[in-house]
Amino acid sequence: MKTKITHYFGAVLLFLFSMSFYSCDVLQQLESNLPSESSQLTDVEIREGLTDALRVGLNNAVSQASVTDGFYKNNDIFVKFPVEAYKVREAALDFHLDGQVNKFEETLNRAAEKAAAEVKPVFMKALTEMTFADARGILRGDENAATEYFKRKTYNDLVQICYPKVESVTSEVQLTKQWEPIINVYNKARIITGDPEINPDLNDYVTKKTIDGLFFLIENEEKQIRKDPAKRVTEILKKVFGSV
Repeated sequence: MKTKITHYFGAVLLFLFSMSFYSCDVLQQLESNLPSESSQLTDVEIREGLTDALRVGLNNAVSQASVTDGFYKNNDIFVKFPVEAYKVREAALDFHLDGQVNKFEETLNRAAEKAAAEVKPVFMKALTEMTFADARGILRGDENAATEYFKRKTYNDLVQICYPKVESVTSEVQLTKQWEPIINVYNKARIITGDPEINPDLNDYVTKKTIDGLFFLIENEEKQIRKDPAKRVTEILKKVFGSV
């Protein structure tokens, strides 16, 4: 009888002992499947990653725009003859002033290229002012969320920076030498067409087109960084954007 009891208790102990090991294995397996604390991105890491990404994108965009032909030979951001005065252009071409029209448009683009070279400090300031909430919103936002952030933070400052530079360039190259002949021809044509007199602020027009062009390039850079792993040139960039 004692032998049976001994065997019985031995079997129970063996069962409990084996179950304790099985429970430990299960717990360890479950624990390994849970996300570790170290794998979670911190606010600091997100902001650092986005700062790296945006600095890269900004440098690329400004570099593209601020060189000779950066605007003039880029169809996406080329500064065209002002829409408000497009009939002036048509009239000038009708009177075979193609050379003056081309020179005029080239000058507009040269002014944009010079202005674009001055903007980097404005964008860098916006980077330093990015909050943790801004960073998380950008990371989880639309594919142009960072570009929209920059528009909100920098647009007015960009106007203040770009307008004087554009004005300086247009004055330096005596833009009126290209503008006045075209306007004179248009004014003669107005007698027949009855169109109203047009006198656009060219410097304001070029300033806005410069800023629009920069944001176009920045948005392209942002989309590439989000979609193309090869564009993530630092470890923190790979970690942050790889988590999205």
